[in-house]
Amino acid sequence: MKYVDEFRDAKLGQVLAGEILAEVDPHRHYKVMEVCGGHTHSIYKYGIDDLLPDNVELVHGPGCPVCVIPMGRVDDGIAIARQEGVIFTSFGDMLRVPGSQYTLLDAKAHGADVRMVYSPLDALRIARENPEREVVFFAIGFETTAPSTALTLKRARDEGISNFSCICNHVTIVPPLKALLESPDLRLDGFIGPGHVCTVVGARPFEFIPADYGRPVVISGFEPLDVMQSVLMILRQLSFGRCEVENQYTRVVPREGNLRALEVMSEVFELRPHFEWRGLGFISQSALKLSDAYREFDAEQRFEVPGMRVADPKACQCGEVLKGVIKPWECKVFGTACTPEHAIGTCMVSPEGACAAYYNFGRYARQKETA
Repeated sequence: MKYVDEFRDAKLGQVLAGEILAEVDPHRHYKVMEVCGGHTHSIYKYGIDDLLPDNVELVHGPGCPVCVIPMGRVDDGIAIARQEGVIFTSFGDMLRVPGSQYTLLDAKAHGADVRMVYSPLDALRIARENPEREVVFFAIGFETTAPSTALTLKRARDEGISNFSCICNHVTIVPPLKALLESPDLRLDGFIGPGHVCTVVGARPFEFIPADYGRPVVISGFEPLDVMQSVLMILRQLSFGRCEVENQYTRVVPREGNLRALEVMSEVFELRPHFEWRGLGFISQSALKLSDAYREFDAEQRFEVPGMRVADPKACQCGEVLKGVIKPWECKVFGTACTPEHAIGTCMVSPEGACAAYYNFGRYARQKETA
């Protein structure tokens, strides 16, 4: 396959739907978690869930990097952005994430110099062009985006750019999956593995799931046929009593991952003892911070930040959505008080957020209407 259209072929989708139907046990209910928010959007954009049998349920997990950032970290970023002489840079979706009082966009409206960038290299360019100002990059993302931050920091050091720093919010995928698997209120039959993360870390980090918890994992691409084939591969593992990590996304994901990217990450970052996740609380060694060798670029060392834990709004149920306990439309404020234009929680903000996927593609209720 060479072209995108081939991964969206309706006839092949019907064939896969038939194979999935033939594979399931009609007396069993299957619950499969797609870890990555990119998969969630593909599922609802292309109507993949409508092609699955009623007893095959897809639930979303904590794989959206913007969604898992707690309000306290947003407040830390706003505190830095409001300081004199600071240019605060961030990806666009992070600008609309609510803190305890307002967002980074609100801080910009009140006079802070907050700018959207498309990569950390854009932030470094701004620092190069404004040597009299302190430029801070709000780094977020799983292992997918961490290498780009690491390489940018290496370049900043090599070029001697001293007015550039980073507030690091990079998180890792394995610890939250362990937390979910040990949760007593969530029963899962398998996982659709995060293809983007696996391009960096490979397949090996997920081997603990079948080995320790007896759940199959299939690393998946993001086109509709990718996701459907991954569901079929999980169901076949369950049918034949197998339990292993399989790679559906072989055209992109090597088993060992990107060794150069991992090497750069290990040089620039180290694990935090603990980090707070929205909806999951504090999880040990689940996030990255700058290593001692790059401590001079740590914005949390250069600036005073509140560092306070802020409780989520009571009306918002992003935590339950991120854990797959409820569907977005089961949240009391979904689609009413909470919309993409006026979000209460992060899941409605990010392009990978589950609530945004349901809202944008019209999934407001469990009932399906036959057209």
